[in-house]
Amino acid sequence: MTHPILTLSGIQKSFAGVRALTDGALVLAAGEVTALVGENGAGKSTLVKILTGIHRPDAGSIVLDGREVSIGSAEEARRLGITAIHQEAVVFDELSVAENIFVSQRPRGRFGLVDWKAMRARAGKLLAELEADFDVDLPVKALSIAQKHLVQIARALSGEARVVIMDEPTAALSHREAEDLFRIVARLKAEGRAVLFISHKFEEIMRVADRYAVFRDGAAVGAGAIAETTTDALIRLMVGRPVDQVFPKLPAEVGGEMLAVTGLSHPTEFDDVSFAVHAGEILGVYGLVGSGRSEVMQAIFGLTRASRGEIRVAGEALSIDSPAAAIRAGVVYVPEDRQSQGAILPMSITDNITLPGLSRLSRAGFTDRRREAAVAARYGGRLQVKMAGLDQPVEDLSGGNQQKVVIAKWLATGPKVLILDEPTKGIDVGSKAAVHRFMSELVGQGLAVVMVSSELPEVLGMSDRVLVMARGRVRATFARADATPEAVVRAATDA
Repeated sequence: MTHPILTLSGIQKSFAGVRALTDGALVLAAGEVTALVGENGAGKSTLVKILTGIHRPDAGSIVLDGREVSIGSAEEARRLGITAIHQEAVVFDELSVAENIFVSQRPRGRFGLVDWKAMRARAGKLLAELEADFDVDLPVKALSIAQKHLVQIARALSGEARVVIMDEPTAALSHREAEDLFRIVARLKAEGRAVLFISHKFEEIMRVADRYAVFRDGAAVGAGAIAETTTDALIRLMVGRPVDQVFPKLPAEVGGEMLAVTGLSHPTEFDDVSFAVHAGEILGVYGLVGSGRSEVMQAIFGLTRASRGEIRVAGEALSIDSPAAAIRAGVVYVPEDRQSQGAILPMSITDNITLPGLSRLSRAGFTDRRREAAVAARYGGRLQVKMAGLDQPVEDLSGGNQQKVVIAKWLATGPKVLILDEPTKGIDVGSKAAVHRFMSELVGQGLAVVMVSSELPEVLGMSDRVLVMARGRVRATFARADATPEAVVRAATDA
């Protein structure tokens, strides 16, 4: 290891009696990338929030350049040279790119006024260094997700950050965009910055990291050089046991047709899409970014309106022009972006789970709180949500448990068809296995599941049939036995 910049030891933190960290430890060195690995709920997010001044530890020490420090606020973290780039881009959509980059430290000129010219010039220089080709005066709402990440990185570089935390930075990026990000990580490393890289994608960890630190149940359980470990060894440290079966696909009896889509089209997103899924079946939908797969599912759920085509649910032709109509028909949709579209984060677990079914839980306009609590307890328990209690805000849960709450919310409506869009995006290997097991249980009980995923192993491991999309059209459908990686990728790339 090169010279340590930041050392954490014995970090403890509790929330309402729940211990999020019991013995957090971490060493970050100049010119090195350290991968922080652990299941959702292992304490990674809490540690990041402590490093960025959002939370104060209950115990333990943080040593920066040999001197113990206390990080009392986000501004104090920035002053110490610690910055974070989050999975969900933290930007102000209505402000310009330049304003976002210098949101907390705008250049000042005469009389303390903002020096707009200097700010634009410095922002342009930072973007040029990152090889970003968009204008500094653009409103951030006009940028892609990948471009918003570049704005966050430019913001980090603007403050001479010595410790850069990247939390699931590639979760919403295409392959090409991820490659661009890896190039930036290499540059940060070459400049002597310490990079903390948090990812559930082991191929990324093995590629970009020099060292690793593993957390389990709030404590550091292992650390070392990436060159001296393997993916299997990291997984064993994460979960405390070997993960023998990542995709626990169980056999299920296939029944009648639950959802049939014929000739579904949209003016700009997709054209002539047809497929069917049966009770007791998982239909995997695979495609690269821009293939139209999510847009098709959103049209089936009534979030957008198709220009033509037919949707039949359990044999009945329906006009689904809103999510409410889809829910009444027995079709529910778990979106890719669980935080902004799947859950209302400040609300409790109970309120989130029961929200779509309040009409059934109300009498004379008043919610029956006892019935509501019973429904939340039933489905929260069924998905084994790790929580302090049903009144806990969803925003306090780990990513994997937030996903479980979103799924529980829709299962509580008693659906016939469950559409899962990137169901394991941004969650760890243990939580992935739990979601996969539950999917198998659901189809075993006669549900029809449509699983949209960009992870090829997940599609091949969990699907009874695989539908492949490219450029807004269905390119191929494979039976499970015929869905080889080569055949699926060939169809997805329209080769």
